[in-house]
Amino acid sequence: MPHYRYLIIGGGMTADAAIQGIRMLDASGPIGLVGDDPHRPYNRPPLSKGLWKGDPLASIWRKADRAGVDLHLGRTVKTLNPRTKEAVDDLGTIYSWDKLLLATGGHPRRLPFGNDRVIYFRTLNDYERLRTLADRGRRFAVIGGGFIGSEIAAALAMNQKDVAMFFPERGVGGRLLPSGLSTFLNGFYRQKGVDVRAGETVAGLDPDGDRIGLRTQRGETVTVDGVIAGLGIAPATELAQAVGLEIGDGITVNQHLQTSHPDVYAAGDVATFYNPALAKRIRVEHEDNANTMGQAAGQAMAGGGEPYRHLPFFYSDLFELGYEAVGELDARLEIVEDWKEPYREGVVYYLQQGRVRGVLLWNTWNQVDAARRLIADPGPIHSVDLPGRLPAPP
Repeated sequence: MPHYRYLIIGGGMTADAAIQGIRMLDASGPIGLVGDDPHRPYNRPPLSKGLWKGDPLASIWRKADRAGVDLHLGRTVKTLNPRTKEAVDDLGTIYSWDKLLLATGGHPRRLPFGNDRVIYFRTLNDYERLRTLADRGRRFAVIGGGFIGSEIAAALAMNQKDVAMFFPERGVGGRLLPSGLSTFLNGFYRQKGVDVRAGETVAGLDPDGDRIGLRTQRGETVTVDGVIAGLGIAPATELAQAVGLEIGDGITVNQHLQTSHPDVYAAGDVATFYNPALAKRIRVEHEDNANTMGQAAGQAMAGGGEPYRHLPFFYSDLFELGYEAVGELDARLEIVEDWKEPYREGVVYYLQQGRVRGVLLWNTWNQVDAARRLIADPGPIHSVDLPGRLPAPP
């Protein structure tokens, strides 16, 4: 039975960042990682961004294998026992530990049809499967107009594929973006060759050999070579729930990223934490949070580190457009748009009760820290105060 001072369940970016955090304070303590992905930790954003623009696959790999860590890959932990500090995987291997990190991420939300003919794009295996299909196929359907859906549709179109994009909202990114910007993106994507089916959903799939007949709720059938769905994720809290850890929208952690058991920590997509700037608990599914929270968890497990008060940012690339965003982006909030060039360069502010809750930096760079400070400002801040508040630097 292998014993580890630090055991990490999960093999993604958060897990790798936690290893780096541990090694900042403990150069030799035994670390074990158990992850269901067969690959060692890698960066996920390039899977829907840089790899489709010619970046080499070798560029995605992280450094967990160089940190003196035992990697148990392609394994799934089935049971935990916090009292005896043991974990058992799907092959029956028992791991004992002093400190445990749950970096289990999330499960893609699935359609009630399609089974394995739908690619729920999240992992390197998903990327390789889609790349293989794209190498031999021509037409693809993307279900979902959010973060993953918009990126994958752009990536495929930039690789000269015919793409049909289905989502229930009125525009691309409709749940996050102001209506004018979202509607603009519909036209922008169409100019790039994407068949944008805003307000249209998919009713079922009919496999026909290597191809798939996709049935819309309007009764049309669209034949494609592959179907990709980006419907968000549900946090993977099963292990935590089974042993009675506190659960909210994810695994609840304190400012030191401890769960309701002091020797069990959680970080990344699966963890819900209190953010002082927003004065509420949040759960963030993006790269910045995976890196910063994972490192903070590793340091905390090793006996150091500061309370986790970081307000993460996220970013996306949509053809030649791009953005960075901080805080809460919700199209239902009060919105102030400050465009240097409409829908091409500007800043969008999201307000609620006299406070800025989120900032969208649309083709506007080097303003993330300023946006964080603005969100932390207790106000009151009024809509008339915001135009010009965060100008793009010259």
